[in-house]
Amino acid sequence: MKMTMTYPMSNTQTDKTVERFLLEQGYSQKLIRHLRNTENGLTIDKTLVYTTHKLKEGEILSVFISEEDSSENIVPTKMPLHIVFEDEHLLVVNKDAGVPIHPSQGNFDNTLANGIACYFKEKGENFIYRAINRLDRDTTGLLILAKNPLSACILSDMVKKREISRRYLAVVCGKLPEQGIIDAPISRVDGSTIERCTGQGGEEARTHYRRLYYDSASDHSLAGLKLETGRTHQIRVHLKSIGFPLPGDFLYHPDYRYIKRQALHSFRLSFLHPIKKVPLFFEAPIPEDMKFLGFTSTEGLWDNDF
Repeated sequence: MKMTMTYPMSNTQTDKTVERFLLEQGYSQKLIRHLRNTENGLTIDKTLVYTTHKLKEGEILSVFISEEDSSENIVPTKMPLHIVFEDEHLLVVNKDAGVPIHPSQGNFDNTLANGIACYFKEKGENFIYRAINRLDRDTTGLLILAKNPLSACILSDMVKKREISRRYLAVVCGKLPEQGIIDAPISRVDGSTIERCTGQGGEEARTHYRRLYYDSASDHSLAGLKLETGRTHQIRVHLKSIGFPLPGDFLYHPDYRYIKRQALHSFRLSFLHPIKKVPLFFEAPIPEDMKFLGFTSTEGLWDNDF
């Protein structure tokens, strides 16, 4: 991967150092160090400059970003990929159920990372795997991948600042109240490496929910959800804590009569493009195994956000 970013300097940038300017554009200290060690990494009028150089109005700073390596330990594996959006800076993928995000013990060649590695190998392109948001193995829906170190820096910072809006759909047991907020800390269950619970002493966690649909025949609700925090298993643990667990959840409610995995879907993403600064908006259709409540489309179910 090779790309050049150019920045014409206005009078508002005068006397800023190159380093300060780059930090303001979202470059990390690590990436700036990499640029210092890259041939022609930082130039003005084709002349190499140091990060201590003080910028002047009318100068054009060129930043050359080069990556020759690929993620070495990820085995390319051919698998179906549902790419919703792609440009030179990022990918948005609609992930299937049963697909882990990263390789781990017992999952060396069946993860999204393996599929993405194969996708870029077939294109003849190097690619470092950088997943910006996380989804559990059995959670479906939208996921952002950064294609270069600059977009990775900016998107990761946007996640920390909660500038990426994420909305989820979940099927829950019972008739969920019309709307509410679950404010309960989440901690690890004693003796378990993966299971979580609510209770004092955990990490702060808040989940907003709204009932979008209720099916009296099956006694299940469709919930729209947004998170103020991003704790492990937050939606699953919070909804169980108020008496409305997700069916098919092997950890928290292993009732498989209606669905064979937790009924959770990353439905909507909206954010500013990390480089072009234009608004992006994506929705992923509700998966087939979550349609047992009787509806076939989310159209009109969630027109107003909360």
